[in-house]
Amino acid sequence: MFVHNVFFWLKEKDNEEAKSALLAGIKSLEGIESIESVYIGTPASTRRPVIDATYDFAEILVFADEAAHDVYQVHPLHKKFVDDCAHLWERVLIYDVEA
Repeated sequence: MFVHNVFFWLKEKDNEEAKSALLAGIKSLEGIESIESVYIGTPASTRRPVIDATYDFAEILVFADEAAHDVYQVHPLHKKFVDDCAHLWERVLIYDVEA
C-alpha cells in the first residue's frame, strides 16, 4: 500500500470562494482510477504541542502501490487540478508512506 498525504495552506485563509474552489479541485481527484481510497478534511480539534493544525485542507490518497501513485501523478485530472488550483495555495507539504 502507498499512502499519499497532502497538506494545503491557502493564500487567503478567510476567502470562502478560495476555500470552495480548492475543495472542489481536491474532490475532482476522486475520478482518478488508480486511487483506492480518498479522505479529505480540515484540521481536527485536537491541540497538543506536537500537532501542526496550521494547514487548511488535507487529502489522504491510498494506492495499491507506488506504480499506481505514479499513474495518478501524470493523470490529466491531476494536472488540471494543479493548473486550476495552484494559485490558491501558498504552501503544499506532502508525506508519502509505504505501508
